[in-house]
Amino acid sequence: MKRHATDLLEPHISRTHHAALKVLVVENDTSSADSLVQGLRRHGYLAGSVGTGAEALRAYRSADLLLVDLDLPDLDGLEVCRSIRMAGPTPLIAVTARDSELDRVLGLQAGADDYMVKPYGFRELMARIEAVMRRVRPSRPPQTVITKGPLHIDAGTREVTLNGEPVELTRKEFGLLYLLASHPDSVVSRRQLMTQVWDDSWSRPGRTIDTHVSSLRSKLGSSNWIITVRGVGFRLGEP
Repeated sequence: MKRHATDLLEPHISRTHHAALKVLVVENDTSSADSLVQGLRRHGYLAGSVGTGAEALRAYRSADLLLVDLDLPDLDGLEVCRSIRMAGPTPLIAVTARDSELDRVLGLQAGADDYMVKPYGFRELMARIEAVMRRVRPSRPPQTVITKGPLHIDAGTREVTLNGEPVELTRKEFGLLYLLASHPDSVVSRRQLMTQVWDDSWSRPGRTIDTHVSSLRSKLGSSNWIITVRGVGFRLGEP
C-alpha cells in the first residue's frame, strides 16, 4: 500500500492531550510503518509515513517530529537527519537496528535528538517522544501566581507565603507544591511528580516523594494542605 505524507492530515481517532502533535514516520518497511502509525494515532497523535529519504526531505516541514529509520532504500538515514537538522530545529528520533556505540554516536552527531534501537517497547517510544518535545517546546506553567486561601505561591519569584508570612522551601519542595497547586481539582500521580519535579520518568517512585511531602506539611503547619490519595498520588487540600 502506497503511503503519503498527506496521511498526517487524517483525523486521529482518539482523544488527545498532545495538542494534535504531527509525527512523520520515515520507514521503508510498510508493515512496520503502518503498525507504528496506528499506534501513534491510538495515543492521540496525528501520524503519517513515507518510505524513502527523498520523500522525508519533501514532507518533513509538515511534521512536528520525525521518527527516522536509518536504513532507507535511497538515502542513508544519517544524511537525512543531517539535512533536516541543517535546515532547522525540527525534532527527530533515529529508530534503527544499528546498535553499536559508534552507530549511536554518529546518529546523535548527525542531528538526532534521541536514538532508539529496534526492537523497542512502544511505551518507551512514547516516553522518549514526550521527553524530546518537553526539551524543544517547554510548556508554560498554567499560572504564574496561585492563591489558595491564605497560601500564596509565586512561580516568578519562587516565593511562598502563608498568612502573609514567608515559607522557606527547597527547590524540590517548591516544585512539588506548585505542581499540586497548578492542578487544584485533580490528583497528581506519583509518576507525574517524579517526571515533572524530579525530571525522572524511569525510576520507581519511592520514599523520596513521601519525605518531601512530610517536610512540606511540617513547613505549612498542617497535614491537611497535602492530601494523600492512597494508591494514586496527592492533591492540594486546605485546612
